[in-house]
Amino acid sequence: MVFSWLRLTELDSGLLLQPWLRHIRRNGDRQVITSGVRTLSVLAPLGPYFPDFLTPPEGAQGLGSALAAIRSTPRHRLREEFGLLEDVRPTPEWTRPLAAGDGESLLELTEAFARYHRAVIAPYTDLIEEAVETDRVHRNGVAGSIEGLLRGMWPLMNWRPPVLEVQYAHDRDLHLNGRGLRLVPSYFCRRTPVAFADPGLPPTVVYPLHHDWTWQRQLDSGRREQGALAALLGSTRSAVLAAVGAGATTTELAERLGASPSSVSRHTTVLREAGLLTTERQGLSVLHQRTLLGSALLGKN
Repeated sequence: MVFSWLRLTELDSGLLLQPWLRHIRRNGDRQVITSGVRTLSVLAPLGPYFPDFLTPPEGAQGLGSALAAIRSTPRHRLREEFGLLEDVRPTPEWTRPLAAGDGESLLELTEAFARYHRAVIAPYTDLIEEAVETDRVHRNGVAGSIEGLLRGMWPLMNWRPPVLEVQYAHDRDLHLNGRGLRLVPSYFCRRTPVAFADPGLPPTVVYPLHHDWTWQRQLDSGRREQGALAALLGSTRSAVLAAVGAGATTTELAERLGASPSSVSRHTTVLREAGLLTTERQGLSVLHQRTLLGSALLGKN
């Protein structure tokens, strides 16, 4: 989400993101987008630092998990990270309650992030997840081993055992000390990889994925397919089926679609009974995934 606002505001967002930008500017909720950009421009300014709590590792489990992690950030960590942010550039008065760990302020922040996500990212979740998965499968398939994977990161990274050199705007060393390294492809990350500023956090490198030049073709084709699918299933159920992406909980689907969880649950039940979705309980949540038939209806096979 942080990287998406950077792409929205920079003059050169890259040729491969131009179709996404055009669709956002033409079809997006301008009030929500403007508000989100203003908030993120303060909390994640262009420069050498933005707070790590904005990009929690829990984001790998979906938007809901990421927002919950942001809301539960320890107060001492918020104080430290806002202090570092203040060293980069002065922050406005409205950030003081956030820096102090005020629960209501954190809730308002995550609600604003959820609205921004619905306007800027959620409509394109399926295409983004497909691009990320394609990048991951391609790199794993070519690599054959961990060392092959690291060597295959050239020119973004240079593997010189036992050191992985990363092209980065600022010099720093990160010692794993026996910890693993998590490599995360990002649709909106550009030019150089990014790592957490705090060396005590799980070692993570977010890197720009290899973009597919077919974004515009997929988007146009997907719109035609969605129109036909809506005629078959109804617009709401076809939207639910598309929003599942690589997998989503009921809460995440509700956030992506701007619908109530109870409404989404009714539609996923119908889609599951029709053989288009599978549902698996994971703790207090249930994970929905498309079946082969569901993917075939969306033209994803």
